[in-house]
Amino acid sequence: MTDTTYGPNGWTPDRLGSLAGKTYVITGGNAGAGFQASRIFLSKGAKVVMLNRSADKSTAAIKELKEEFGGSADVSFVRMDLSDLASVRAAAEEVLKTVPRIDALICNAAIAQVPTQKLTVDGFESQLGTNHYGHFVLCGTLFDRIEDSKGRIVVVASLGYNLGSKTIQFDDMNWDKNYSANPVYSQSKLAQMMFAYELQDRLEATGRGVQVYVCHPGSSATSLISTSGNWLTKLLFRLMTLTPMVQSAEKGAYPEVMCATEDGLEQRALFGPTGRMEFVGPVGKGTLHAHAYDKAVMTKLWHVSEEATGFHWDF
Repeated sequence: MTDTTYGPNGWTPDRLGSLAGKTYVITGGNAGAGFQASRIFLSKGAKVVMLNRSADKSTAAIKELKEEFGGSADVSFVRMDLSDLASVRAAAEEVLKTVPRIDALICNAAIAQVPTQKLTVDGFESQLGTNHYGHFVLCGTLFDRIEDSKGRIVVVASLGYNLGSKTIQFDDMNWDKNYSANPVYSQSKLAQMMFAYELQDRLEATGRGVQVYVCHPGSSATSLISTSGNWLTKLLFRLMTLTPMVQSAEKGAYPEVMCATEDGLEQRALFGPTGRMEFVGPVGKGTLHAHAYDKAVMTKLWHVSEEATGFHWDF
């Protein structure tokens, strides 16, 4: 059923008032939906801190944003490679030193459909290591700063969570025996969602003051597939971009901006496009399948993630 909360056009940035005085920290803010989200925040007077892997792309993105919004636009970046936990920890420490307030941390960056098995420097399968473990440590390290402003954590998931095995392959987290690009990507995005929903449960149980929301961009014309997919995936996606089944990167940013700013959102939910196949269309509350919040699997994943990363949350 289509969510009509925000009218026939769904949620759009027209609902935003001034965001002056607010600070948004976003991973992967220099391209695609993350860049468009940064644009929207800056257009409303907010401060944006990007956590990006490439210094060159970040410098170019900031130059473009300052050209659009003026030299006084408050946008900066801290270099961070999500696939390297030492880099994540160092970047988080830099943020804690230099960013006094975080109204929302948006876990936007991801890699997808890596054709052959690659391991991170920490020895994790690359998609799980980047998309889930990197953000797991980042969120935990910045949590107290987010809580200080009664802020939010926004996890940008993917409809891919509903493909593949629809659970976590605990007996072979690196997929040494059966690596295949798409199921592994699906598991990494499912892991992100399970982290978010388990965090919601833990926050509710302890009364901690952070809200956690999960969204997805639908099918958007971003660089994700073209930078990490195999040649066939790239070709198919390029053909899809010529159809109405793919929307702009700007529209792909609406769900994460909505989750970072809109009041009264349900937590155990998945926000994104509500049109055809939920790939495109008006943004609102979409379909959330129950395997994404299987309590036994979520709890086990939390413990496995703490052991794997060496990061232990204090609640």
